Amino acid sequence: MSAAGYLLTAAPVVAMALLAAATRPMARTAAPRRLATVRAALITGGYAVLTVEVLGVLHALTPLTVTAAWLLFLAAAGVAAGWRRRRDAVRGGEAVAAAPQPALVGAPAGPPAAPGTAEAGPAGVPPDARPTRDGWRTRLAERWRTASRGERLLAGTTAGLLLAELVVALLAEPNNFDSQTYHLPKVERWVAQADLDFWATAIHRQVTIPPGAEYLLLHLRLLTGGDRLHNLVQWAAGVGCLLVAARIVAQLGGGRRAQLLTAFVLATTPMVALQATSTQTDLVVAAWVGCAATLVLDELRRRTGLGTLLGLGAAAGLTAVTKTNGLIAVGPLLVLWGLAQLRLARAGSATADGSDAAGERGAAGAGGPGGADGRGGARGEPGAGGAGPRIARTVGGAVLVVVVAAAVVGPFVARVTAEFGHPLGPPRLRESIPMERHDPLSVLVNAARIGHTAFDTPFAPLRHAAAEAIIQGAEAIGVDPQDREITFGREIFPEPSWYPDEDRVAFPLTGALALLGTAVALARPRRLAPPDVGALRAYAALVVLVVVLHTAMIKWQPWGNRLLLYVLTLAVPLAGLWLDALFRRRASTPTLAVPATPVAGRRSIAALAATVVLATSALAGVLAVSYGFPRRLVGAGSVFTASEWETRFLRRPQWADEFRWAAAAVRDSGARRIGLVEQNDNWEYPWWLLLRDADGRPPELLALRSVLPDRPPAEPSSVDAIVCTGPRTACVRLVPPGWRVEYRTYVGYALPPPG
Repeated sequence: MSAAGYLLTAAPVVAMALLAAATRPMARTAAPRRLATVRAALITGGYAVLTVEVLGVLHALTPLTVTAAWLLFLAAAGVAAGWRRRRDAVRGGEAVAAAPQPALVGAPAGPPAAPGTAEAGPAGVPPDARPTRDGWRTRLAERWRTASRGERLLAGTTAGLLLAELVVALLAEPNNFDSQTYHLPKVERWVAQADLDFWATAIHRQVTIPPGAEYLLLHLRLLTGGDRLHNLVQWAAGVGCLLVAARIVAQLGGGRRAQLLTAFVLATTPMVALQATSTQTDLVVAAWVGCAATLVLDELRRRTGLGTLLGLGAAAGLTAVTKTNGLIAVGPLLVLWGLAQLRLARAGSATADGSDAAGERGAAGAGGPGGADGRGGARGEPGAGGAGPRIARTVGGAVLVVVVAAAVVGPFVARVTAEFGHPLGPPRLRESIPMERHDPLSVLVNAARIGHTAFDTPFAPLRHAAAEAIIQGAEAIGVDPQDREITFGREIFPEPSWYPDEDRVAFPLTGALALLGTAVALARPRRLAPPDVGALRAYAALVVLVVVLHTAMIKWQPWGNRLLLYVLTLAVPLAGLWLDALFRRRASTPTLAVPATPVAGRRSIAALAATVVLATSALAGVLAVSYGFPRRLVGAGSVFTASEWETRFLRRPQWADEFRWAAAAVRDSGARRIGLVEQNDNWEYPWWLLLRDADGRPPELLALRSVLPDRPPAEPSSVDAIVCTGPRTACVRLVPPGWRVEYRTYVGYALPPPG
């Protein structure tokens, strides 16, 4: 990749940083910089998706047009950030001039800062509106200086894991199995045809699975000309999940330690650590779901402004266009938001805290989510306009959320509907993953199997005993534990999932902590000392509802643990709150000078057990990054020692030589129009790499089999050569008479007779 390519990929990052500065809240709120980051991410993600859709319609998905689009976006972000800075300077100067002068030298000029917020300034001046010389470096250094040793250890371990994952993500070539089959081939197909039109293919997932994450990869592919930076999309999404989860803790009343505990538990989850270096899509959808959750929590006690409505719509749309399982959480989140808004409308309260009006309007002036309230009067004006108009405005706001979400995901849904006559795609897709039985007993069995796979451990006797109990229990209540209507494909329960594989690895420690935190939040929320017990209980109930809906809607499958990452992102904040309360209560137990009570002893034992669990979790995270599969820091296949093609084929090393052998023969023949014979789960991506021209021009690959009814395959006689994966019989069946067929175990090729 050229130096120009590196510079171009910095444009989205710099633009997002500028947008974070432009959309930061002026009023005090929980974790304001993280909120600004969420707003900037939603704007950037929405722009990336809509840019692909617009350029696809124009048949202009080219490096030049994408480069121009990002330079334009960067310029707009710079203008917004500059405008916000000038406005803050003016507002800050006016506030200082209007502030009463202290009677005595050194007297405080305003109220003290609230815990967990930015440092207080002169009276009337929002903290984020004051120009400061110290900057974020000084604030970070101060927080590090005042942190306890435990907090430093939590932060250091989390940062170390993120850094190690970044190294792996940069050094390892994409080698995820699904990416070889359909994630990355669809990116290459878009590049080759410069639009998003569907094509004939034997792998329906290339066109039916929502492409939001691949849209982000497409930008990197067009900017750099290769896939070297593809893993960074999931890595950035993983960082986003940590930031959002920590902010949710702050919104629920957790302090710095609770936030660090949350980030630590999520970062050390092996599935998170492994997916963060992958070209899968599960962390991306988890990040968008987390963005929706943190925006909803902000609006439970105040009327929602126009900017936040746009943000909620963008979060819902980005979730839907990335992976539809995330809608299992976004749907209830939006229902919770709607109920809260209707309650406020009926109560005649414009907001629970009118001090946020200036911040919301200020952010809107910069053009980002969280901006102006979009209502006729000041947000702090109670009872304005009567209940009827307020309810109507709430309904209008809900409609706006749906419209924005539809603008993001609508073009893809329209293409799928036009192709298959159904917005969810062909029957094959609709029947393979979603549950086809919803009676309570079937859902109960499905939930038990999903839980068994998610909580799997290396202790085989425990695994076998639990699985046998589930199978016998299912049969006792009249449910076949292998029923195809509640089981994906032809898979058989149980399936081991404890080992550190990016597609399967279980999360027993994180899951147990999340369950305990959720149970305490529901049964004894005051033990967590939240400022708003109602909000905490509502959030915990929502997490439970999402888990129930997931088990009622998604069939069990051996790879189902990665589909739960969005649930973990929502649930781990409750674990962080509970752990923090546990350590806080231990610190408040009597000293040795006072006789210890049995309750105090139990608290100390529980805190010690939690410490051991956290240490074990840290070890699991470190081992996942160090020895995880199929990307690792050390051992066989290390990113430091394995060659490019060894890394790409770590999942199936025996195929590497076969692909390269067939591709070399086809290239030597001079063929450019190449027929493709493959089955639904075969690897296609290596052909896009191995059959490129010397100047990087992609090959013209034409499917000789198609599962799309209105997209017929190419005629075998119309191509210059044929490459095949899968059974030899499937390949030979499509080869024209007289062609020479060469085949090995998995890969083969066919060439016409000379002359």
